[in-house]
Amino acid sequence: MTVLIIGASGFLGSELVRQASAAGRGTAATFNSRPGDGGGTAWHQLDLRDSVRLDAVLDAVAPSTVINASSGNADWAITADGPVRLAVAAASRGIRLVHVSSDAVFSGADVHYDEAALPDPITPYGAAKATAETAVRLLHPNAAVARTSLIIGDGGSAHERLVHELVGGTRTGALFTDDVRCPVHVSDLAAALWELALTEATGVFHLAGPDAVSRYALGGLIARRDGLDPALLPAGRRADSHLPGALDVRLDSRTTRQRLSTRLRGVQEFLGKS
Repeated sequence: MTVLIIGASGFLGSELVRQASAAGRGTAATFNSRPGDGGGTAWHQLDLRDSVRLDAVLDAVAPSTVINASSGNADWAITADGPVRLAVAAASRGIRLVHVSSDAVFSGADVHYDEAALPDPITPYGAAKATAETAVRLLHPNAAVARTSLIIGDGGSAHERLVHELVGGTRTGALFTDDVRCPVHVSDLAAALWELALTEATGVFHLAGPDAVSRYALGGLIARRDGLDPALLPAGRRADSHLPGALDVRLDSRTTRQRLSTRLRGVQEFLGKS
């Protein structure tokens, strides 16, 4: 059994590869610009905009399952069209597909969103992710779509780097006090995705932590963990800025927790209580 991880050189993809190597799983991986690390992993260059190359990689690897952990941000050709091509190609070959989506598919108007909630994006990135997950569910009915939230690690995530840069004064900006999400630790998220990949579970899953915190509060937890002064973090309100995006989006993962054995820790647990 071989699992192909698409977007394996990214933050989440790298953790998927690490866990696969630790478990001795047969794994292949793709990268766009440069391969990542991972002993025993075969690396293949892939741009999801290239359907010919996608077919070539799938035929060369012949995976039983594909985990799509790629991120093209708001680039529609990668984030929306790419998963459409992947879903068609995987379904035609009988390959299981686990597609990683985002809480960006929601506007925040309802605050709490369970697995049955319908996407109502308000940003280009959210629209691309919503299009991708809708297409995946239509074109590959046996696929699993996993929505997640802010992904935090042990120092390597974008939000953690941002906190260090803001405290160190090497970056301007602020962390919003009214922008609320349900962060998840990258190792928990990767473990849950592996659980989905190795089962036949289908449908929509919410892989987010149980704790809802603002980006500013999250920054404070990261700063304290890393021995930084949280008082140096600049605060602001998204509602007062001109930046687009939802305010309060909380993924309700209770149904998913009943279906999976992987425990998704809350941010207060994996970063320590304030």
